[in-house]
Amino acid sequence: MKQAIVYHEDYNKYDLGIDHPLIGDKPKNTIAILKEKNMLSEFSLFTPKKATEADLLRVHDASYVEHVKQLSQTGGWLSEDTPAPKGIFEVASLAAGGSMFAGEKLFEGYNCTVNPLGGFHHASKGHSSGFCFFNDIAITIEYLRDKHHLKRFMIIDLDVHHGNGTQDIYIDDRTVLNLSFHQDGRTLYPGTGRVETIGRDDAAGYTVNLPFPPGTGGMSYLKAFKEIVPPITRQFQPEIILYQSGVDSHHADPLADLNLTYQTYYHLARQITELSQETCKKLLVLLGGGYNSTACIKSYYNIICGVLGKQDYLEEADIPDTDPEGVKNIVSQLKRFLGDYWNL
Repeated sequence: MKQAIVYHEDYNKYDLGIDHPLIGDKPKNTIAILKEKNMLSEFSLFTPKKATEADLLRVHDASYVEHVKQLSQTGGWLSEDTPAPKGIFEVASLAAGGSMFAGEKLFEGYNCTVNPLGGFHHASKGHSSGFCFFNDIAITIEYLRDKHHLKRFMIIDLDVHHGNGTQDIYIDDRTVLNLSFHQDGRTLYPGTGRVETIGRDDAAGYTVNLPFPPGTGGMSYLKAFKEIVPPITRQFQPEIILYQSGVDSHHADPLADLNLTYQTYYHLARQITELSQETCKKLLVLLGGGYNSTACIKSYYNIICGVLGKQDYLEEADIPDTDPEGVKNIVSQLKRFLGDYWNL
C-alpha cells in the first residue's frame, strides 16, 4: 500500500480561541508524534493549496460563502458555538483544499491519504455551526465527481457528533452512501442522526445512522461496527471511502459521553483500511474531532497504526459498557430499517 499525508503549517491557524474547545495545535502535534514514532517516513508528504471559491460553490450557497468571507475580515460569530476569527476564510479554504488534494492523490497511485485538518461535517449548504465553516467532505466528493466521474462514494463517519451537514447535503443522493456512528442525538449536539433516518425517496437506504447510548464502550462499538459496516461496504462496492475518524468518542473527551479507548481506534482503522483494500483501494482519512489534547493525539496515532498495520499501537484498560443491551437493541432496529436495502 502506498500512502501520503497532506500538511500545511497554516493548518494550525484553525484556532477558535484559548477558551474554546478547538485549539489549533492538533495538526502540528499529529505530525510531531508521527515523527517521534518514526512513522512519518512511511508517507509521502505534500503541501496543499486552498480550495478556490469555485470549489466551495460546488457545495455551498454563494450567500453563505460571502458571509464567511465577511466574518473573516471583521471577526465575529458564525453561530453561538463557533467564533469566526479574522482570516478564518483562508484557513478553512486551506483545510478543504487539503482534503481535495488528498482525494486527488488517490488517483495518482496512492491507496491511502490523510488530511490532519478535515472532516468538518456540520457545515451544510447555507449554514453551519459545531466549529465547522466549509464541508470539506462534500467539497472533495463533488470535486472528484466532476473530475473522475465517480458514481459510488462511501462516507464512514465515526465522530461522536452526528454529521448533520453532510446528511443534509446527501439525504437525497444515492450515489453517496453516508454512514454515521455517533452518540444519540437526544443526549448530544447536534440532536440529529436518528436510527430511522435512512435517506429519502430513491436514496432510501443510503443514509445510515447508528446512535449509541451514553456510556457505550469499545467492545459494543466494535461489535456493532462489524455487524453493519463490512456487509454494507461489500454490497455497495464504493469507488472511494472517505473516513471521518473523529476521536471525541474517547472516554477522556470533555464534550461527549462515549467510552472508547485507544485500541478501539486502531481496530476501527485497521478494518476500514482492509475494506478499502478489498473494494476500491482508495481511502481518504480525515482526522476529525477530539478535544482532550493528549487523548486525541494518541488516538490519531493509533488510527495511523491501524492504517499501516503496525502492531505497536497504544493500549489502555477497557471500560465496560454501561448499557450493552441498549446497543444491541439499536443495532437490531437499524437492521430492520435497512432490511429492504441491504442484506444484514
